[in-house]
This record gives sequence, structure tokens and C-alpha cells, in this order.
Amino acid sequence: MAPKAEKKPAAKKPAEEEPAAEKSAAGKDGDKKGKKKAKKSVETYKIYIFKVLKQVHPDIGISSKAMSIMNSFINDIFEKLAGEAAKLARYNKKPTITSREIQTSVRLVLPGELAKHAVSEGTKAVTKFTSS
Repeated sequence: MAPKAEKKPAAKKPAEEEPAAEKSAAGKDGDKKGKKKAKKSVETYKIYIFKVLKQVHPDIGISSKAMSIMNSFINDIFEKLAGEAAKLARYNKKPTITSREIQTSVRLVLPGELAKHAVSEGTKAVTKFTSS
């Protein structure tokens, strides 16, 4: 175990020194056109949540905290469905997750009426996609 502990600090030192060298080089130039670190894009469902809200209740708004909670909720459901679909594909020894695995995972993860509505909406969406 000791050799691993010795290797980690040695690997980190050059990485720590590089940003300092970049900062000093940018500072000497006085130029702000140096290499900028690209922002990592974070995908959210906020615009889609807002669109659905306006379809259902056009006169009602949503706070940023409520929007964040809804976004987390959708991400959680997405992860559960994807995990269940992956298990189903693995059980059936299939390398691909198809709409069938997603439909089955919806039936397993979502309760009662919600699962029925989700399956019907999903089927409608897949039919529309394949026909176009």
C-alpha cells in the first residue's frame, strides 16, 4: 500500500504547478485573451418544466427553488428508469436498451395510474418519431 501513497503526491505536484504557471503568464501579458477554462455545460430540464407548467396552468409561475426541486426529481426518475432498463437488458443478454426495456422499467418503477399514463404517452411519442 505504501508505494501507491508515494505515487499520488508525485502525480499531483506537476498538475498543481501548471495552473500557477498559466496565471503568471497571463498576468505578465496583461492580456485577457489567454486560454480560458471552458465552462462545463450542465444539462437541466428547467425550460421543459416551465413549458409544461404553462400548458397546464398558464397563469401560475414557479420559484427557482421549486424549479430546482423539480429538476432534481426528474434526474432521479431518469436514473431509476435507466438503471432498471440496463438491468433488464443485462438479464436478457441484450447489448442495447430499446423502447421495450424502457416501457418495462416504467411499469416497474412508476406506481399504478402514473405508469399507465407514462406508457401511453411514451408509445405515442415513439409512434410519432418513427412515422416522421
